[in-house]
Amino acid sequence: VQLVESGGGLVQAGGSLRLSCAVSGSTFSINTFRVNSVGWYRQAPGKQRELIAAISSGGNANYADDVKGRFTISRDNAKNTVYLQMNNLKPDDTAVYYCNAVLSDYDRSITGFDSWGQGTQVTVSS
Repeated sequence: VQLVESGGGLVQAGGSLRLSCAVSGSTFSINTFRVNSVGWYRQAPGKQRELIAAISSGGNANYADDVKGRFTISRDNAKNTVYLQMNNLKPDDTAVYYCNAVLSDYDRSITGFDSWGQGTQVTVSS
């Protein structure tokens, strides 16, 4: 499976960005993506990667408290793509952003989703 994130950049506090994540690979990988929840993760310097938003195959979304009300996750299964609309960005949102299926470690190992894309850098200046 290949995960390619894009859309990051440098933005001033209060600004907006829209991230995209394109998923490609085998039919099995694509089907795994389509039937499972998919999430956006981020990793700030010196911190662990954290899940900040997830969307189920049916479109139900959940968010971490510090992005709730500012970020919106969506998916287009026909295009095998996940999006993250980020509004009212804050300096604390500065991080590398990744997407991936939301799976247990074991399920990642058997589906190929244990690999991560290169991520996309988001930098928010104050």
